[in-house]
Amino acid sequence: MTTRDQETVPAAGAADGGATGELDAALGERVLSRRGWLADAYTGLLGLGLASLVGRELAAGDADTAGHWQPGRGQTHFAPRAQRVLQIFCPGAASHIDLWEHKPALEKYHGQPLPGAEQLVSFQGKNGNLMQSPWPFVPCGQSGKMISSLLPQMAQHVDDIAFIHSMMSKTNTHGPGCVFMNTGHVTEGFPSAGAWTSYALGSANDNLPTYVALPDVRGEPPNGKANWSNGFLAAQHQAIVMNAQQPIRNLPRPADIASEEDEATRTLLAQLNDHHAAQRPGEDLLRARIESYALAARMQLSAPEVTDLTREPAAVHQRYGTEDPNRLKAAYARNCLLARRLLERGVRYVNLYCASRASGVDGLLNWDAHKTLKPDYERHCPVFDQPTATLLADLKERGLLADTLVLWTTEFGRMPTHQEGTTGRDHNPDGFTCWMMGAGVRGGVSYGATDEFGRRAELDPVTVWDFYATVLHVLGFDHQRLTYYHNGLDRRLTDVQGHVLHAVLTYS
Repeated sequence: MTTRDQETVPAAGAADGGATGELDAALGERVLSRRGWLADAYTGLLGLGLASLVGRELAAGDADTAGHWQPGRGQTHFAPRAQRVLQIFCPGAASHIDLWEHKPALEKYHGQPLPGAEQLVSFQGKNGNLMQSPWPFVPCGQSGKMISSLLPQMAQHVDDIAFIHSMMSKTNTHGPGCVFMNTGHVTEGFPSAGAWTSYALGSANDNLPTYVALPDVRGEPPNGKANWSNGFLAAQHQAIVMNAQQPIRNLPRPADIASEEDEATRTLLAQLNDHHAAQRPGEDLLRARIESYALAARMQLSAPEVTDLTREPAAVHQRYGTEDPNRLKAAYARNCLLARRLLERGVRYVNLYCASRASGVDGLLNWDAHKTLKPDYERHCPVFDQPTATLLADLKERGLLADTLVLWTTEFGRMPTHQEGTTGRDHNPDGFTCWMMGAGVRGGVSYGATDEFGRRAELDPVTVWDFYATVLHVLGFDHQRLTYYHNGLDRRLTDVQGHVLHAVLTYS
């Protein structure tokens, strides 16, 4: 007699005789119950899960030999020179011909029409005549690099910097220009370079974010959060936004909750979240949200420490200028100091902004000097110069520069002429300067050039994709192989273009 919960099942092949029957006879009848079958199935699934985990670990360990590169595990395509990136961004299109690229022809032909472009109309309208820089350029360092006298402290680093003077953009508008410089695409919705780095390398610190954006105290850059977006990558790869003036919100534990109760709550929540996520495989946004909450819990201890600048000696604060009477300079200096503290604690990618979005008055909040170049830059350069130079020196003295890649970027350049009726310069996407410094970078060199007036990239033009192909190369990645399948395409930071600028590197 059988019941629905227990049935006697003849062993397979018992009715057929032969070899199968002999085997069944040796084993005898196998009695299966429904509960037993479910228990066996559960055990089997556990084994499959364990095999999957072990398989992933083996794949991670054998990635270099087996060729199975997997993102997010600290693996690279080849030996990296840099472990982390600091990207300093000056929104508003900082003028290459007034900061980094000396153009004697502007001094020689000052006040005369730009040859061949006497009636040139650019972004904001008609241009006037050629306009020399209001400030002299001076030779700096052993290389004798000519840079603006507005940057006396940055001048101390020219022998460690590789200047790229032939950058080009696809747009002359600030919002798309900033997004293009950060993501390799002029439209929103694509991952930033920091998000790609997070995706490719993963975290180097379990208690701090992989990617942090430090907006200026004056506000976010043009197009705001699109500059540090994860795009179509999992949400965990977007930047955590903070700065010295506004640490991460809602981290402190409420005073009426004991630490033991808080810890027990986090443990239970982690178990519930893991169970919930296991029932919904493939939902990256869910997993990313769970991981972000778990990171937030861990950051209750780590973030207050890293953002507590009072732990730094008074001499360090004085050196950076964190107590400077210039409120904007002091705020930016504190962000520079915070950037160093984040980098030395294992944050992979830090975006540090100096200035913000455009305002009703051109050049007031960022480097967009349409009408009054001289007073605008005499306001911005003192904010930028000392804190940035000190940050670079601090990284070098602490040994961090040996495996940190430092980038200085802006969205495009400025015209060599003045705007008609003003003493400012209009937008120029056809030629501008960015630079690199640190791990793997050949210092004291200038790559490419604009024409004699600074109007267009003429010698060895460089695209944003070339720039980031080089960045990824220093991080140990082949930019053509670092892809993510999205909407039927293998997407890349470098789109479908890009060449490594080997001339600015110390190795091939």
